[in-house]
Amino acid sequence: MHQIGVVGLSYRHAGIDEVARLSIPKADLETRLRSLREALGVSELLYLGTCNRIELLFAAPDGDSAGDLREPALEQLTGRRPPPGQATRLLRAWAGESALEHVLLLACGLDSAQAGEHEIAAQLRVAWEAARAAGTSGPLLDRLVGEALAMANRVRRLQAGTNAPSLADLAATRVLEHLAGRPDPVALIGVSPMTRRCGLALHRAGVPLLIVNRSLAPATELAASVSGRAVPLEQFRAEPQAVAALVLAAGGGTPVLDSRALQLLAASHPGRGNTPLAIDFGVPPNLDPEEARGAGIVRIGMGELVQEVQEGRVTELLRLAPVRAAIDAQMARLRDEMATRAIGPQLAELRDTFERIAADELERALSAELRGLTEPQREAMGHLTSRLARRLAHLPIAGMRAAAAHVGPEAIEAFFGRARLQRGVRVDTLPSDATEAPAPEEPLP
Repeated sequence: MHQIGVVGLSYRHAGIDEVARLSIPKADLETRLRSLREALGVSELLYLGTCNRIELLFAAPDGDSAGDLREPALEQLTGRRPPPGQATRLLRAWAGESALEHVLLLACGLDSAQAGEHEIAAQLRVAWEAARAAGTSGPLLDRLVGEALAMANRVRRLQAGTNAPSLADLAATRVLEHLAGRPDPVALIGVSPMTRRCGLALHRAGVPLLIVNRSLAPATELAASVSGRAVPLEQFRAEPQAVAALVLAAGGGTPVLDSRALQLLAASHPGRGNTPLAIDFGVPPNLDPEEARGAGIVRIGMGELVQEVQEGRVTELLRLAPVRAAIDAQMARLRDEMATRAIGPQLAELRDTFERIAADELERALSAELRGLTEPQREAMGHLTSRLARRLAHLPIAGMRAAAAHVGPEAIEAFFGRARLQRGVRVDTLPSDATEAPAPEEPLP
């Protein structure tokens, strides 16, 4: 657990603009993941970028503990060395147990702008798949993300029958208010968890949908589920079709529609007045705010959406108290399990050492005071000695397992180093320590 670390920023302390400035475009992610891993000196790395946060999950090389990588991470994300204090102001860092807890809270939606939303779990899974495709996720991050996603699935079961909130629902509500009952078409640009959920809500309300995406196949799949129509992004950009509103959540670091396309959209708006609505989940923005305003399009970005949901955040967190309790229980289990696994080789070595000591002592006795034993008796003594060694080893092994969850790896190493339990070294050949030699026994009176 001590090798796991997280560096990140979110809407809560850095603001949406900073999230947009530091985000990595989807098209560059595979290459950037590899270079980031090398630059940060970590063995494993995963990048999670959403509409309101950036998270770098990493694993330190074997034998190392996760350090504070805020300064090098900010330098790599911005391409320049940050001035003093900027990294600690913008970024947050977690290591070890706190990193594990942060990822569990994140996957279960407790750290989201809309507390309890489920889309973040899907986004985490996509980020994990990207890291695995890039070859930057290994056994530690695979285990961490696997546990987080399993916890998110468990939370879904705990919340069965309740409607988990989402920013996508807020977007759908805004669109329906804008339509005011008119059956005007709405375009969903980008196939993401946000546009999928928003599209389902609008479909249930009877709104005609146009699904726009760079790749036509995912758009066609989503369109089939909402009785909509799929269009490639390039075609929509060149000849925008008349829609009353747009919901955008497309990847990429640049706007997906230029000023010309926005002007055409505004001119073809089917509703009353020339005021199309755009809900922009993009970070960086999928629509340039100034160009949207110039075209007469009412744009609502992530900043406005996040601000709107903050008023109900405390109420949602209180409702999610059972989820928090489930995460705490999972943390306790993982703490014990991962700590035991980390010292597993040392525990095995400790057991082997006890058995080796017992075997050496038995061999000495069989060549001296017990040399008259028959072969069956010698075999019985061997079995007895082995069982006794394992029972004696059980007490320190059980103690080390219990202590491992509460002390750092340095303490465990200190114990084994002090006990001089080293693989391949015979106990009877270890050098004596004069400062710790036992006092001579006093003669009996």
